[in-house]
Amino acid sequence: MNIHSIGILGAGKVGIVLAQLARHAGYEVYIAGSTDPKKIALTTKILAPGAHAVSKEEAALKSDIVILAIPLSKYASLPKAELAGKLVIDAMNYWDEIDGPRSDTVPELESSSEFIQAFLDQSRVVKALSHMGYHELHDMARPAGDAARKAIAIAGNNPQDVALVERLVNSIGFNTVILGDLAKGRVLEPGHSGFGASLSADQLRSYLTH
Repeated sequence: MNIHSIGILGAGKVGIVLAQLARHAGYEVYIAGSTDPKKIALTTKILAPGAHAVSKEEAALKSDIVILAIPLSKYASLPKAELAGKLVIDAMNYWDEIDGPRSDTVPELESSSEFIQAFLDQSRVVKALSHMGYHELHDMARPAGDAARKAIAIAGNNPQDVALVERLVNSIGFNTVILGDLAKGRVLEPGHSGFGASLSADQLRSYLTH
């Protein structure tokens, strides 16, 4: 599968930075906020030139890969029908101060991405782009081969989908560390060891496996 277009559901700080990175890498980008696309059109034009401010349904339908960058507790607002059959990157995190107690939404023994996969049961979910803050994502992107390149950890159930996400992550300026299935993505959530990590691939791999 060739990746030509990226949909981003969420037009906050993370969503805008991901739109900037994807545009810089040459992808067609469709970004959606929680309301009328006109409300984010000017922000998108200024901060992510060339990206299209659209509805969440349009972003899902028009994109090869869709990135989820909304508060996790808002998961029920995702356009489930339009995301059917899509490769979806879960870049969401659960924040108690915003979302309330995690156990109110996500079962204790599940990773948040396993929970999202169960909700988006006709989509293919991969965990990525969630453990590094938006400032680091913006500032740390580097060309392939740059010694200062940082790494993004990826977890997913399907090796082919993980490989596609790995290709995308590399194209926007980061190396990758593959963790395994979605359950392994729990280590990237707030309160766990991988969250906030901004490390090289070797450092991140060592950090997460010891």
